[in-house]
Amino acid sequence: MFVKSLSFRNYRNLVDGFIEPCEKVNVIYGDNAQGKTNLLEALWLFCGGHSFKGSKDSEFIRFSEKQARIKTRFFSQNREQEAELVFSSNKKEVVINGVKKKSAASLIERYNAVIFSPEDLTLVKRGPSARRRFVDSAICREKLGNALIISKYNQTLIQRNALLKDIYRHPELEKTLSIWDDNLCYLGTQIILRRLDYIKNLAEKAGEYHLGISDGKEKLDIRYISTTTASYGENEQEIFKKFSEALRSSKKEDIHSGFTTIGPHRDDFDIIINRKKAKTFASQGQQRSAVLSLKLAEAQVLSELTGENPVILLDDVMSELDRRRQDFLLNKVREYQVFITCCDFDDNLDIEDSKKFLIKEGSVL
Repeated sequence: MFVKSLSFRNYRNLVDGFIEPCEKVNVIYGDNAQGKTNLLEALWLFCGGHSFKGSKDSEFIRFSEKQARIKTRFFSQNREQEAELVFSSNKKEVVINGVKKKSAASLIERYNAVIFSPEDLTLVKRGPSARRRFVDSAICREKLGNALIISKYNQTLIQRNALLKDIYRHPELEKTLSIWDDNLCYLGTQIILRRLDYIKNLAEKAGEYHLGISDGKEKLDIRYISTTTASYGENEQEIFKKFSEALRSSKKEDIHSGFTTIGPHRDDFDIIINRKKAKTFASQGQQRSAVLSLKLAEAQVLSELTGENPVILLDDVMSELDRRRQDFLLNKVREYQVFITCCDFDDNLDIEDSKKFLIKEGSVL
């Protein structure tokens, strides 16, 4: 897929306007705090209505305005399509091809993008929640149904945790715990299965990319760590059984703690370089290479599963990479539509088939 146009009104600090990018490389440059990342964020929001920066909907609206509006024309699923997002203080409106939708999740199977920002370079060192978000975001963009399963799981988890807190004060409620356990195990099993399949696919491709980046000197691997002891190759029944048994074994601890201590909401994955945990032993350069490999693999997996090349968004990451990694990255994204932000285009590599946009005080020139 590729974006044909993007328009914005009352959106953050951007002056009302629009851009018509090319189908290859689009360079967005200018000084810091001019609006470059805001433009990339607007492009990303059509992946499902959530900011990669974790911003609230109200923060998209320019100060003193009542609503913000962004609209895009894009080519996907062998046809040109349109999508519009309208943000106000208390609601979000979504229109796809002229039809109002209940949720921006309706965009997930139509519009695909992969974001690579400076914060991603610390993915190796962050806690488990960041790595879970990385995987869940990817599987949700593969299929809308995955997002619904994760949402239902989280709702069930909240209800079970609320009951656990009540059981501590009212022990007679313990017998009702099984009502939530069966549903939690079913939904959790679906999430674990999808994560295992995705990580297996991701690991193979990321390993190949990492060999290229490291000139064949380093082997990258990714291993899923399940609190239910689920592992690769197990079927749905086997994982469900393990989850159920683990949940029963942890019941006393859960009641004492007041929350559910095992399940996909507590899982993680290890990034391994040359048989050593990258979180503990990898240098800064190795961490950058690992994350770069993960992001390139994410784009390839998404392309193969959906049949559409995702749009690649590179937010001020070129300066974080040395010249060899820059060359490697740009070579691997040639088949995608790419948006790159940087402070000074003259300091970056020469890029063929590109279009350049200067942003100054929110104006896109």
